[in-house]
Amino acid sequence: MYALLAWTWTRAAAQYPVSMLLLSLATAVVGALDAVGIMLLFAHTPRIAGFTAAEVLFLYGTSALAFGISDILLGGAERLGQHVREGTLDALLVRPVSPLVQIATEDFSPRRFGKLLPAALVLGLALPRLDAPWTAGRVAMVPLMVACGTVIFAGLWVLAASLQFVLVDSHGATKSLTYGGAFLTQYPLTLFARDFVRGVTFAVPLAFVNWQPSLYVLDRPDPLGLPDAARFAAPAVAAVVCAVAAVAWRTGLRHYRSTGS
Repeated sequence: MYALLAWTWTRAAAQYPVSMLLLSLATAVVGALDAVGIMLLFAHTPRIAGFTAAEVLFLYGTSALAFGISDILLGGAERLGQHVREGTLDALLVRPVSPLVQIATEDFSPRRFGKLLPAALVLGLALPRLDAPWTAGRVAMVPLMVACGTVIFAGLWVLAASLQFVLVDSHGATKSLTYGGAFLTQYPLTLFARDFVRGVTFAVPLAFVNWQPSLYVLDRPDPLGLPDAARFAAPAVAAVVCAVAAVAWRTGLRHYRSTGS
Protein backbone atom coordinates (compact mmCIF):
# COMPACT_ATOMS: atom_id res chain seq x y z
CA MET A 1 0.00 0.00 0.00
CA TYR A 2 2.89 2.33 0.77
CA ALA A 3 4.37 1.68 -2.68
CA LEU A 4 0.99 2.20 -4.36
CA LEU A 5 0.40 5.56 -2.69
CA ALA A 6 3.97 6.72 -3.35
CA TRP A 7 3.63 5.72 -7.01
CA THR A 8 0.35 7.64 -7.27
CA TRP A 9 1.99 10.84 -6.03
CA THR A 10 5.01 10.21 -8.26
CA ARG A 11 2.79 9.88 -11.35
CA ALA A 12 1.14 13.17 -10.44
CA ALA A 13 4.54 14.90 -10.15
CA ALA A 14 5.67 13.34 -13.45
CA GLN A 15 2.94 15.25 -15.27
CA TYR A 16 5.34 18.20 -15.05
CA PRO A 17 8.67 16.54 -15.91
CA VAL A 18 10.73 19.72 -16.29
CA SER A 19 9.57 21.02 -12.93
CA MET A 20 10.25 17.63 -11.33
CA LEU A 21 13.77 17.52 -12.78
CA LEU A 22 14.61 21.09 -11.72
CA LEU A 23 13.31 20.49 -8.20
CA SER A 24 15.40 17.31 -7.95
CA LEU A 25 18.52 19.16 -9.09
CA ALA A 26 17.83 22.00 -6.67
CA THR A 27 17.45 19.49 -3.83
CA ALA A 28 20.77 17.88 -4.79
CA VAL A 29 22.54 21.25 -4.88
CA VAL A 30 21.17 22.29 -1.50
CA GLY A 31 22.17 18.92 -0.05
CA ALA A 32 25.71 19.36 -1.38
CA LEU A 33 26.16 22.66 0.47
CA ASP A 34 26.95 20.83 3.73
CA ALA A 35 29.79 18.99 2.00
CA VAL A 36 31.02 22.28 0.53
CA GLY A 37 31.00 23.77 4.03
CA ILE A 38 33.14 20.91 5.30
CA MET A 39 35.65 21.44 2.50
CA LEU A 40 35.80 25.16 3.30
CA LEU A 41 36.72 24.29 6.87
CA PHE A 42 39.54 22.07 5.67
CA ALA A 43 40.84 24.86 3.48
CA HIS A 44 42.08 26.45 6.71
CA THR A 45 43.09 23.41 8.77
CA PRO A 46 44.42 19.92 7.99
CA ARG A 47 42.32 18.25 10.71
CA ILE A 48 39.11 18.83 12.63
CA ALA A 49 39.02 17.31 16.12
CA GLY A 50 41.81 14.98 15.00
CA PHE A 51 40.00 13.79 11.86
CA THR A 52 41.18 14.29 8.29
CA ALA A 53 39.06 15.63 5.44
CA ALA A 54 38.44 12.14 4.05
CA GLU A 55 37.31 10.87 7.46
CA VAL A 56 34.90 13.76 8.04
CA LEU A 57 33.52 13.40 4.51
CA PHE A 58 33.05 9.71 5.28
CA LEU A 59 30.95 10.71 8.29
CA TYR A 60 29.04 13.19 6.15
CA GLY A 61 28.37 10.64 3.41
CA THR A 62 27.09 7.91 5.71
CA SER A 63 24.97 10.32 7.74
CA ALA A 64 23.49 12.18 4.77
CA LEU A 65 22.76 8.94 2.91
CA ALA A 66 21.01 7.36 5.90
CA PHE A 67 19.05 10.51 6.66
CA GLY A 68 18.11 11.01 3.01
CA ILE A 69 16.68 7.49 2.70
CA SER A 70 14.75 7.84 5.97
CA ASP A 71 13.42 11.23 4.83
CA ILE A 72 12.17 9.68 1.60
CA LEU A 73 10.44 6.87 3.49
CA LEU A 74 9.02 8.62 6.56
CA GLY A 75 9.91 12.32 6.40
CA GLY A 76 6.30 13.18 5.61
CA ALA A 77 5.31 12.07 9.12
CA GLU A 78 6.32 15.52 10.37
CA ARG A 79 3.02 16.83 8.93
CA LEU A 80 1.05 15.08 11.67
CA GLY A 81 0.76 18.23 13.79
CA GLN A 82 -0.87 20.09 10.90
CA HIS A 83 -3.42 17.29 10.44
CA VAL A 84 -4.19 17.33 14.17
CA ARG A 85 -4.67 21.11 14.23
CA GLU A 86 -6.90 21.12 11.15
CA GLY A 87 -8.88 18.03 12.12
CA THR A 88 -7.97 16.27 8.88
CA LEU A 89 -6.43 13.36 10.77
CA ASP A 90 -9.99 12.14 11.35
CA ALA A 91 -10.36 11.48 7.63
CA LEU A 92 -7.14 9.43 7.60
CA LEU A 93 -8.31 7.31 10.52
CA VAL A 94 -11.49 6.11 8.81
CA ARG A 95 -9.67 4.88 5.71
CA PRO A 96 -8.59 1.21 5.50
CA VAL A 97 -4.91 2.17 5.39
CA SER A 98 -2.49 2.91 8.22
CA PRO A 99 -2.52 6.66 8.97
CA LEU A 100 1.26 6.55 9.23
CA VAL A 101 1.49 5.21 5.67
CA GLN A 102 -0.91 7.88 4.44
CA ILE A 103 0.98 10.74 6.10
CA ALA A 104 4.41 9.40 5.11
CA THR A 105 3.44 9.19 1.44
CA GLU A 106 1.54 12.48 1.32
CA ASP A 107 2.97 14.73 -1.40
CA PHE A 108 5.59 12.07 -2.15
CA SER A 109 7.88 13.48 -4.82
CA PRO A 110 10.91 12.14 -6.72
CA ARG A 111 12.70 15.38 -5.88
CA ARG A 112 13.50 13.84 -2.48
CA PHE A 113 15.87 11.45 -4.22
CA GLY A 114 18.05 14.45 -5.08
CA LYS A 115 19.32 14.35 -1.49
CA LEU A 116 20.92 10.99 -2.10
CA LEU A 117 23.09 12.08 -5.03
CA PRO A 118 25.62 14.31 -3.20
CA ALA A 119 25.75 11.92 -0.24
CA ALA A 120 26.50 8.92 -2.46
CA LEU A 121 29.10 10.84 -4.49
CA VAL A 122 30.91 12.14 -1.40
CA LEU A 123 30.89 8.70 0.20
CA GLY A 124 32.23 7.13 -3.00
CA LEU A 125 35.05 9.68 -3.15
CA ALA A 126 35.91 9.43 0.56
CA LEU A 127 36.11 5.64 0.90
CA PRO A 128 39.24 5.04 -1.24
CA ARG A 129 40.97 7.96 0.50
CA LEU A 130 40.56 6.58 4.01
CA ASP A 131 43.70 5.39 5.73
CA ALA A 132 41.86 2.45 7.27
CA PRO A 133 42.95 -1.19 7.69
CA TRP A 134 40.35 -2.65 5.37
CA THR A 135 39.15 -6.11 6.32
CA ALA A 136 36.03 -8.04 5.35
CA GLY A 137 34.37 -6.88 8.56
CA ARG A 138 35.13 -3.22 7.93
CA VAL A 139 33.93 -3.43 4.33
CA ALA A 140 30.66 -5.02 5.49
CA MET A 141 30.26 -2.40 8.21
CA VAL A 142 29.86 0.46 5.71
CA PRO A 143 26.53 -0.68 4.16
CA LEU A 144 25.41 -1.99 7.55
CA MET A 145 25.92 1.39 9.22
CA VAL A 146 23.98 3.14 6.45
CA ALA A 147 21.13 0.64 6.85
CA CYS A 148 21.08 0.93 10.64
CA GLY A 149 21.38 4.71 10.46
CA THR A 150 18.38 4.77 8.13
CA VAL A 151 16.33 2.71 10.58
CA ILE A 152 17.37 4.87 13.55
CA PHE A 153 16.46 8.08 11.70
CA ALA A 154 13.17 6.49 10.57
CA GLY A 155 12.36 5.70 14.19
CA LEU A 156 13.17 9.27 15.17
CA TRP A 157 10.85 10.59 12.43
CA VAL A 158 7.98 8.55 13.86
CA LEU A 159 8.88 9.44 17.45
CA ALA A 160 9.05 13.15 16.59
CA ALA A 161 5.69 12.88 14.85
CA SER A 162 4.20 11.10 17.86
CA LEU A 163 5.15 14.01 20.09
CA GLN A 164 2.85 16.18 18.02
CA PHE A 165 -0.17 14.31 19.38
CA VAL A 166 0.59 16.10 22.65
CA LEU A 167 2.66 19.11 21.57
CA VAL A 168 0.49 19.98 18.59
CA ASP A 169 2.44 23.05 17.51
CA SER A 170 5.88 21.53 17.99
CA HIS A 171 6.90 21.11 14.35
CA GLY A 172 9.91 23.42 14.71
CA ALA A 173 11.03 21.81 17.96
CA THR A 174 10.91 18.28 16.60
CA LYS A 175 13.12 19.32 13.68
CA SER A 176 15.97 19.64 16.18
CA LEU A 177 15.66 15.89 16.69
CA THR A 178 15.55 14.96 12.99
CA TYR A 179 17.32 17.58 10.89
CA GLY A 180 19.44 18.61 13.87
CA GLY A 181 20.47 15.01 14.41
CA ALA A 182 21.39 14.64 10.75
CA PHE A 183 23.62 17.73 10.89
CA LEU A 184 25.22 16.61 14.16
CA THR A 185 26.23 13.20 12.83
CA GLN A 186 28.06 14.74 9.87
CA TYR A 187 30.94 15.73 12.17
CA PRO A 188 33.18 13.89 14.66
CA LEU A 189 31.59 13.84 18.10
CA THR A 190 34.99 14.69 19.53
CA LEU A 191 34.07 18.29 18.61
CA PHE A 192 31.58 18.37 21.46
CA ALA A 193 31.73 18.23 25.24
CA ARG A 194 31.80 14.77 26.82
CA ASP A 195 28.46 15.27 28.59
CA PHE A 196 26.85 16.15 25.27
CA VAL A 197 28.36 13.05 23.67
CA ARG A 198 26.96 10.96 26.52
CA GLY A 199 23.54 12.48 25.82
CA VAL A 200 23.56 11.54 22.14
CA THR A 201 24.83 8.08 23.04
CA PHE A 202 22.57 7.03 25.92
CA ALA A 203 19.53 9.37 25.68
CA VAL A 204 19.01 10.10 21.97
CA PRO A 205 21.23 7.43 20.39
CA LEU A 206 22.46 9.46 17.42
CA ALA A 207 26.00 8.22 18.08
CA PHE A 208 24.96 4.83 16.70
CA VAL A 209 23.91 6.28 13.33
CA ASN A 210 27.51 6.38 12.14
CA TRP A 211 29.84 7.49 14.93
CA GLN A 212 30.28 4.24 16.82
CA PRO A 213 30.46 2.11 13.63
CA SER A 214 32.91 4.57 12.08
CA LEU A 215 35.24 4.20 15.06
CA TYR A 216 35.50 0.53 14.10
CA VAL A 217 35.96 1.26 10.38
CA LEU A 218 38.60 3.95 11.03
CA ASP A 219 40.24 1.98 13.87
CA ARG A 220 39.84 4.88 16.32
CA PRO A 221 39.54 4.76 20.12
CA ASP A 222 36.23 5.70 21.73
CA PRO A 223 36.52 9.09 23.54
CA LEU A 224 34.04 7.86 26.16
CA GLY A 225 35.97 4.66 26.73
CA LEU A 226 33.01 2.43 25.88
CA PRO A 227 33.73 -1.25 25.23
CA ASP A 228 34.39 -2.41 21.69
CA ALA A 229 30.99 -4.08 21.61
CA ALA A 230 29.38 -0.62 21.38
CA ARG A 231 30.74 -0.28 17.86
CA PHE A 232 28.58 -3.20 16.76
CA ALA A 233 25.46 -2.22 18.72
CA ALA A 234 23.76 -0.21 15.95
CA PRO A 235 21.34 -3.00 14.90
CA ALA A 236 20.18 -3.50 18.48
CA VAL A 237 19.86 0.25 19.03
CA ALA A 238 17.87 0.60 15.79
CA ALA A 239 15.47 -2.11 16.98
CA VAL A 240 15.00 -0.36 20.36
CA VAL A 241 14.39 3.03 18.72
CA CYS A 242 11.78 1.52 16.41
CA ALA A 243 10.08 -0.24 19.33
CA VAL A 244 9.90 3.00 21.33
CA ALA A 245 8.61 4.89 18.28
CA ALA A 246 5.95 2.22 17.66
CA VAL A 247 4.74 2.40 21.26
CA ALA A 248 4.67 6.22 21.15
CA TRP A 249 2.76 6.23 17.86
CA ARG A 250 0.15 3.70 18.99
CA THR A 251 -0.27 5.47 22.33
CA GLY A 252 -0.84 8.77 20.53
CA LEU A 253 -3.46 7.22 18.26
CA ARG A 254 -5.29 5.59 21.18
CA HIS A 255 -5.52 8.87 23.08
CA TYR A 256 -6.37 11.05 20.08
CA ARG A 257 -9.77 12.70 20.55
CA SER A 258 -10.02 14.88 17.42
CA THR A 259 -10.09 18.69 17.51
CA GLY A 260 -13.54 18.93 19.05
CA SER A 261 -14.71 21.21 16.27
